[in-house]
Amino acid sequence: MSGVFNIRSFIGSSNDSWADPGFHHHPSLEISIILEGSGIFEWAESKSLLELGQVVIVPPHLEHRFEGIHKNRFGVIHLENIPEQLAALLDNMISGGKPGILALSRLDKDRFERLFREWQRIKISFLKEKTRNETAWMEVLVLFILEYSQAGQQSLSITKAADYIRENLQKGLQISDLAILTGLTESGFRRLFEQIYDISPKQYQHQCRMVEAKWLLSSSGKEIHEIAEQIGFQRLHSFSQWFKKQEGISPSEWRSIQRKNFG
Repeated sequence: MSGVFNIRSFIGSSNDSWADPGFHHHPSLEISIILEGSGIFEWAESKSLLELGQVVIVPPHLEHRFEGIHKNRFGVIHLENIPEQLAALLDNMISGGKPGILALSRLDKDRFERLFREWQRIKISFLKEKTRNETAWMEVLVLFILEYSQAGQQSLSITKAADYIRENLQKGLQISDLAILTGLTESGFRRLFEQIYDISPKQYQHQCRMVEAKWLLSSSGKEIHEIAEQIGFQRLHSFSQWFKKQEGISPSEWRSIQRKNFG
């Protein structure tokens, strides 16, 4: 890195369609995400329709243009003189000087927007450690995209199914319903889901249930039977057995370990 790390970020909104007047480039790396509505991203080799939650990583000096369609809202970050550790993270999302297009699910887009809005507040605050704060926040935002986004246009339909699973942990999982939701056959849905998430829909549901269970055990005062019911177990014994099989200890023991330094 040479020079001072520089960040420019904003949320741009429009009630009408708009378009960049022509191709342009800039010395900064750009991260743009569709927070509302839809848009278009174009560069020399392709033109892509962008939908809600899609993220575009534009390398420095790349000729490109954007459009917003109807009512739309973009979150935009420009980075110059990027620190080495952050640059390494960004390199995972672009290759060969080409832009990267990724997709966040609706739920993850909402989570990212909350983080991004908090960053917008932080950046105008009076900070004791300005450079360290800015670097840390950019790493958090980039890591969030890296961890929760999926590549490829087909991932948009699959992330809708993943959101449905996450929002309905208390329900049984019907592959036929998820296939209808995504407009695919059952076999096509299973194949594409496993291709994108590297696990089956059922395994994904179990993974989401465990994340939610641990979050509730560590951050709420709910009784364990309430947590069991919230994530789809009608019997406490079944939940406890399932949890212990995965973690090696019971839910109550896991909760006690998390709280042992705060008793």
